[in-house]
Amino acid sequence: MSTVDHIEALKAKHASLEHAIDQESTRPYPDDDAICSLKKRKLMIKDEIVRLSGASPPH
Repeated sequence: MSTVDHIEALKAKHASLEHAIDQESTRPYPDDDAICSLKKRKLMIKDEIVRLSGASPPH
């Protein structure tokens, strides 16, 4: 898998996690622990995308 393909796969996973966070947040009784876990995974993926892209993270 090329780096570009890997980045695209990570972006898709990032979007999927964003959707899962939105779904959990709009439930009548959202699970805060699940949301926290999803957000941590999403951030790890974002960091990996930035690292692979060679770009510096925004401040």
